[in-house]
Amino acid sequence: MKRRKVGNPLALAVLAWLVLEPMHPYELGRRLKESEQDRNIKYNRGSLYMVVKQLAKAGFIAEQETVRDTQRPERTVYALTEEGRTELYDWLSELVAQPRHEYPHFGVALSLMVVLSPDETVRLLGTRLTALAGEIDEIRGRVDAATAQGVEWVFLVEERYRAALLDAEHRFVAELIEAMRHPDYIRKWQEMLGS
Repeated sequence: MKRRKVGNPLALAVLAWLVLEPMHPYELGRRLKESEQDRNIKYNRGSLYMVVKQLAKAGFIAEQETVRDTQRPERTVYALTEEGRTELYDWLSELVAQPRHEYPHFGVALSLMVVLSPDETVRLLGTRLTALAGEIDEIRGRVDAATAQGVEWVFLVEERYRAALLDAEHRFVAELIEAMRHPDYIRKWQEMLGS
């Protein structure tokens, strides 16, 4: 993976939104929220303004104008530069084409869960299984509602991806629960860590 001048995923979202039209950070934040991209990209108002400054410093965006409307403070409108457009397409192409190892918290928990008793692990995994089923149902409901309103599938692809990942995790956790209940595992755990 190529090292980026501004590597925050929020920066990629800002570049993508500025393809549509120049806008100020407040408007960028509003659109991220309205499009529910805040479900995929963690940010707050301060981090958004910081990323905008970093993108401007890197030459990926540039101040287009400063506007003042009614009682609001002045707002600087930013536009995408050619260098920013090139960075957007290069970065997005890389992310779409090349798998990247990520470090999810659940992976950490799985690597260390042997310290928990089999009964406790089964109980906790059962709680996770219920939570996963709820998330899957919620996402499918959102996708179905959006589809019924005429939203094209391409604008729902990240939600479908999220549901597919959760489906896979749900199956994995269900299988893991069964493995944790197996007498051979319980016996081996008791020999290693049990009292």
